[in-house]
Amino acid sequence: MNKTKWVNNMELKQLEYFMAICEEMHFTKTADKLGIAQPTLSYQIKALEDELGIRIFDRLGKKIALTEAGMILLEHSHKIFNTIKSANNQLQELQKLSRGKLIIGALSGELGHVAFMTLLEFHSMYPQIQLQFFVLDDVVEKIKQNEYDLALTIMPSESDGLNLIPLYNEEFYLVVHCEHRLANRNYIELRDIEDITLILNPRDHCFRKWFDSLCRNNGIMIEPFIESTDTSLIIRLVKEGRGATILSRTLYNLEDNDQLRAIRLDPALQRNITIIHHKEKRIGAAGHIFINLLNSYIDKVGLKETLIDGIVND
Repeated sequence: MNKTKWVNNMELKQLEYFMAICEEMHFTKTADKLGIAQPTLSYQIKALEDELGIRIFDRLGKKIALTEAGMILLEHSHKIFNTIKSANNQLQELQKLSRGKLIIGALSGELGHVAFMTLLEFHSMYPQIQLQFFVLDDVVEKIKQNEYDLALTIMPSESDGLNLIPLYNEEFYLVVHCEHRLANRNYIELRDIEDITLILNPRDHCFRKWFDSLCRNNGIMIEPFIESTDTSLIIRLVKEGRGATILSRTLYNLEDNDQLRAIRLDPALQRNITIIHHKEKRIGAAGHIFINLLNSYIDKVGLKETLIDGIVND
């Protein structure tokens, strides 16, 4: 029989009956479970076989067994109904954006700011959606434990159980006071920071762990003069000429930086920024809207391509 013809003729009800029989492997028990007469069930399956032009059950006395064709049909029937269920859920979500909850996490620092700005726009568009927003030093574990819907973070070194959506590449700079002895330099060697008075986050901070690892890989030992979890305090101390720090392009551009100078490092300090979510968690309509708004914000503020004013590529 022509494939297009039997697809058009085949009814979803027939596939539902077929799948129900596959669970019981008994026509009478299945008919009782479905609340229909056994002859009606047999007729529908016979009609399905006629439309397919192939047997899907072998009748062995009172017993039945799936043929190879029946196994193939069962596999695709599950896919069909899963697709229909998914489509129905997504359509309902679009209609129900008048309610619901979205839980977002972000790594502390500049990524918290990026996520916050995106959530402000999201809330203005969908004020009826309940939002929960958390900024902390390790959002990966929260996603793995399925506590958050989405999180904005650096690309994890291990992605087991996670789905990753790359966003942009972030570069980090040595930032000094405008009257610092290095203020007129466009770049310095990374190893030269050993001789600079540094003000950094403490060792257990996510950024500091990443930075320390890069330094160790390059044979560099650093001993900060001051450590603080408060990034705004660190920047204030640099503006007062107490030392230098390492800042992302995003944080530097957010500052009133007339008193500051950014110096590129060689080799460059870069990390990949990504959205993560649990691999087995389906992202709903609200989550997809947040991701789209996040990408729009990233494009609007130029995070993907903007270089710091006054810095040139050498």
